[in-house]
Amino acid sequence: MSGFFGVAAKEDCIFDLFFGTDYHSHLGTRRAGMAVYDNKEGFNRGIHNIENAPFRTKFDKEVERMHGHLGIGCISDYEPQPLIIRSHHGTFSIMTVGKINNTDEIVNKLLDTSPTHFLEMSGGDINATELVATIINQRDNLIDGIRYAQELIDGSMSIAVMTPKGIYAARDRMGRTPISLGQKEGAFCMAFESFSYLNLGYTPLRELGPGEIVILTPEGVQTLVRPGSEMKICTFLWVYYGYPSSSYEDISVEKMRYNCGAALARRDAGSVKPDIVAGVPDSGTAHAIGYANESGIPYSRPFIKYTPTWPRSFMPTMQSRRNLIARMKLIPVHDLIKGQSLLLIDDSIVRGTQLRETTEFLYKSGAREVHVRPACPPLLFGCRYLNFSRSTSEMELITRRIIQEMEGDDKYPNLDVYADPDSPQYHEMVDRICRQLNFTSLRYHRLDDLIESVGIGRDRLCTYCWDGRV
Repeated sequence: MSGFFGVAAKEDCIFDLFFGTDYHSHLGTRRAGMAVYDNKEGFNRGIHNIENAPFRTKFDKEVERMHGHLGIGCISDYEPQPLIIRSHHGTFSIMTVGKINNTDEIVNKLLDTSPTHFLEMSGGDINATELVATIINQRDNLIDGIRYAQELIDGSMSIAVMTPKGIYAARDRMGRTPISLGQKEGAFCMAFESFSYLNLGYTPLRELGPGEIVILTPEGVQTLVRPGSEMKICTFLWVYYGYPSSSYEDISVEKMRYNCGAALARRDAGSVKPDIVAGVPDSGTAHAIGYANESGIPYSRPFIKYTPTWPRSFMPTMQSRRNLIARMKLIPVHDLIKGQSLLLIDDSIVRGTQLRETTEFLYKSGAREVHVRPACPPLLFGCRYLNFSRSTSEMELITRRIIQEMEGDDKYPNLDVYADPDSPQYHEMVDRICRQLNFTSLRYHRLDDLIESVGIGRDRLCTYCWDGRV
């Protein structure tokens, strides 16, 4: 995942750019960068590795040396960006948010039709942002190039391009990720997270529509390509990705999570009687509060997430070490655990490893029962659009491993029945997951309840990871 921020101001924008980008730190863990444009000094850029230190620590020197009235910044889970590109369009800086599924196909097409080359990153992959820039350069102007990139890419791609004229912001064609605009006297900004500019003195202007392209200048925002009519915004933004104070399509993340927890409580009514309700910090907390408020069961914090010296960015790439670090961050409050029946809400179950270890941790701390309520349906498909899971194979998902156990040699099982919460196959899958992870009971959030919790029509939401609908 990645998050980005951009500013067009009449005065120096570096202060706003620095803090606006920093407010996206929850969306990326590996690379971060800022680029500015000044009429006298031209383009300037800084990129750093943030795996072992937060954004602010790595970029404090850039705040002193970088100046400009235009600026863009990005925090990413993978590719270094923003990049500075020199082409027939002139010099521009570019950053992206999204995922490209057909990289090899596009690269081969470009190599066959024009003289070009790509620099490989340390892992041997092509930088997705460089690839997008190369696609844009196949057209005579930036607008046609951006539209061509969004048409050619299988997946999702939101793009920001900074030129001496201003910042072009393009939301991905189906609106799977958001772009929010803010304004204050003498400046306009664009951001993935709408809350990121509020403390900087900006007020919300509006959100871009699917496929819409605008240009930001210190004087205003001009629409260059009108939005499309279809939208498939990622539902998981509200469940997990989004920061609590954000909103997408005018739907509050925090409020949606309260709705989600309340719906889980209504489904549970009378079936279990836990002593307390708790959320796995941080993303499960608001869901748990919603459950507690609806059910009347007390909300409690039986473990606390230790964060002063454990930033989210400090997460090793090896999954086994990631699991260890995640576990080490949780500090138990034994007086709230011993002898208690707990109902635990997490945002989701992916592989199941961390939640199983959390449950064992609670049992060892004296818990009598651990009832688990994921805040979304079972994940059956790897995300095609946002790099949600680090899984390299869908068989890393616990649901797919359980389905394989149930189906035997059938390599192509009918997954529709496992997405249907009323089917016997679904219930057997959930029962097996419950036993394997050693929960007292397990009930997933239903997709229809989740959609109702968001409050947007299903035809405008992406639910691919749960039901395979593109």
